Order: sequence, then structure tokens, then C-alpha cells
Amino acid sequence: MGKNYLDLKAEVWDTGICASCGACVAVCPADAIFFKTGEESISPLNNEYCKEVTDGVPCGACYATCPRLDPAPTEVLGQYLDIFSAKADIPVPGKQSGGAVTAILVNALEQGMIDAVVTVEEDPWTLKPSSTVITSEDVLINQAGSRYNWWVPLVSSLKEAVITRKYRKVAVVGVPCVVQAVRKMLDSDHDLLRPFRRSIRLVVGLFCTETFDYEKLVEEKLIRERSIEPLDMIRFDVKGKLEITMKDGSLTMIPLKDVDDCVRPGCRVCTDFTAIYSDLSAGSVGSPTGYTTLIIRSTAGQTVVQRAIENGLLSTGPDVDIQAVEKLSGKKIARKQEKI
Repeated sequence: MGKNYLDLKAEVWDTGICASCGACVAVCPADAIFFKTGEESISPLNNEYCKEVTDGVPCGACYATCPRLDPAPTEVLGQYLDIFSAKADIPVPGKQSGGAVTAILVNALEQGMIDAVVTVEEDPWTLKPSSTVITSEDVLINQAGSRYNWWVPLVSSLKEAVITRKYRKVAVVGVPCVVQAVRKMLDSDHDLLRPFRRSIRLVVGLFCTETFDYEKLVEEKLIRERSIEPLDMIRFDVKGKLEITMKDGSLTMIPLKDVDDCVRPGCRVCTDFTAIYSDLSAGSVGSPTGYTTLIIRSTAGQTVVQRAIENGLLSTGPDVDIQAVEKLSGKKIARKQEKI
């Protein structure tokens, strides 16, 4: 018997290092792995069934795609072809920085380069995040600015996109642990991961220091303790501290130590700030206000960006402060090493 969910549970779920990315949920052929809201969502649950353990049928797909079973990367920026700032040249009302990622994906959908985007959406009233599959340019624009710093098992929606709805040109947008899991799908020769290998065309990684539990951060720290309502927030950034831009233009700054108990436990072992295994990385760090830092890592990433520029949906901007990106990336690596 090969590695299966019992091994994954013992090595990852029970040790507190689970990224909660949702990859195991997506690839389980028996739909036996799932997340529950609340305290139990620190790691997935299993309904006590496993093809391999219960029936002796070889599987192990969940184990094969888990990003926490690989050594933590120690590269500050990773390999890349180019790095520059850019901004959307189309209206993106809720953009977090320059709206570049939205412009790139809108163009890719319009041109037929992709047919679906697995990403995060927000409830318009509470801003509570969830993973989703988007196939419309208008919906993509309306969901721009969704807070990726709030945890959601994003990769789980790949099952809907690839297995249920059978899209074959899928883009995935997520934080580094999401990117690591998707890259494992793409690099694996596991038979049960073949549909995902065939269907994922583009992997967009977002800069991330850590992700937060929505209930703990928003409902407890912001609403209850500081009387900050979600609908009053425009932008939510983590740049050494929690920066919340309000609709009235004011800036609320919260030291990270004050929200440390809201950080997802699995984030404490992550060392990847810039999503080094993506085709294209993006974030606000290193670029002036109104622009997005883009790190082009593959020909696929290069192609979608160039097409967006050629079609007038994206324009490049000032030089990137690479040292600023390296500084935050180095801090994330050092933080993990301090905990060892």
C-alpha cells in the first residue's frame, strides 16, 4: 500500500502544518475529504472512507499533491524572466493595487487563452471570502480586489472547474501555498492527477506574508474590538503591519503582533513570499501606489502579459523597487528559521 490519507493526516494535518489550501479536497476521487467552518477548519476532515485504506484500491492522490510534504523553499525571489510594474487600462473599481492581474485575466478570457479562472470571491455585504470558478469577464472585474489575505481552501474549486464542469483551459490565482499545490499537480505523473495536468494553463501567484482567519480577524478584531465594518474598507494590505484603507481615505494601521492569533497555523512554516512556482507573480510591494509589481516566471506568464499590453488592457509603469520585495521575502524566510 502506498501513501494515502492516513499518512497525510499523520504527517501534515495532525502536526499543525497544513496549508489548508484545499488541494486534497479537489483531487480526492471519492469526495471523502472536506472542510468544516469554525475551529475544525484548521485542517480538512475525512468521512472515514478512503479507496486505498477501505477498499484496497490504489489512490494516494491527496498525498501526491500536498505542498507541505516538500522542503520549504529558501529562494528570496526565485527564477524569473522579467520584473516590472504595470496597471490596468480598463476600469477595475475594486482593485487592490494596479488591477494588473484582473486586466491580464480579462484579456486572456476574451482571447480564448483561458476558459475559466479559479479564484476568490467576496460576499458583497460581509466581504467573507470563498473559492469560486469565474468564466465571465464582467464577473471577474466585479470581484477584483477580493482579499487573498483571508483564508479560503481555494484549490478545492478546481474539482468543480476540471471534473464537474470540464473546463480545459483553466487559470488558477492564489497565494504561494496554492501555487505550490497546483505546481505539484502539474509536475506529478500520478494517474488521478492527469485531468488537472491537462486542464491547468496558467498559474498566477500573489505575494503573501500570511493568511488570516476571517471570523477571528474581521468579526472579533475589527468589528467587535475596533468597530470597523467590512463595507467601510477599500483595501487590505500586509506590509510589515496590517494596513486597512477606509472609504473616507483614512488609513488604519494594526501591528501584526495584535492579530497574530488570527494567522492560520499552517502559515507559520511557509517561507515563500512571491509564489516562486507560479507562471506569473503579482503584488503591491515594490511598486508605487496605483501599480502592481509583476514577476514573469515562464513563457506562459510572459505571453498572457504581452497580449494584454498589445490589446490595450495593460500598461507598464515605473521601475520596481526589487530590494523592497527581497526584504519582505527575506523576512518571511527568517521568521520560519527562527521557529525551528
